[in-house]
Amino acid sequence: MSEVQVVLVEPSHPGNIGGAARAMKTMGLSKLVLVNPKRFPDPQADWRAAGALDVIRSTVIFETLEEALRPSVLSAATSVRSRHIPWPVLSSAEFAQHVHAQYAPNDVISVVFGREDSGLTNEELNLCNIQVRIPSSRVYGSLNLAMSVQVVAYDLFRVLNQDKPNENSWDRPLATHQELGAFFAHLESVLTQLDFYDPDNPREAMTRLRRLFSRTELDQTEVQILRGILSHVEKAVHND
Repeated sequence: MSEVQVVLVEPSHPGNIGGAARAMKTMGLSKLVLVNPKRFPDPQADWRAAGALDVIRSTVIFETLEEALRPSVLSAATSVRSRHIPWPVLSSAEFAQHVHAQYAPNDVISVVFGREDSGLTNEELNLCNIQVRIPSSRVYGSLNLAMSVQVVAYDLFRVLNQDKPNENSWDRPLATHQELGAFFAHLESVLTQLDFYDPDNPREAMTRLRRLFSRTELDQTEVQILRGILSHVEKAVHND
């Protein structure tokens, strides 16, 4: 089973943190990550967690989502928001099957949940590879934070505890979020030097390039090759 971490971005109520921890433990997940929580630690989180105090006690806190995602090879944003530039979208069940089929046991997978009142920002959505939606009624499809975590955790538990028909046999480890972030920063820098990309009038170029490379699931060697190409382009530009 891949190492799945549940990431809650700026949760406002500690009870929701405890409810999410309980939902996780019932489905075999134990790694809870918080990004800039408003109240934590807090007795209400402990009370709502019930028998999942071990999940609460081992919770890791980061100031930004970027930091929380650094070790991840796949980051999935749970959101119902439609986007101007559409991202790959999977249902929670499809997402679980994708993780089961494509990722190795030591791969870190992040499932990101947004704020209770406003969800994730566009910038935060752009940090993730795919978008996950929980199917719900068109009449009233609102799920609270702990409910959302429970549904995604259930689908992961149901699928990831099956025997894998074929183990992942890829010859190199997949690139982490941190490694891809460094590549994207390098790419943007080179495109700016070439006058292809204007940071003062960025339009959609980098967002679309992020989406392109996120879809391809680059491994560490491929990222090194791409960055090597960018370095040679930089040298050629400076030698002109």
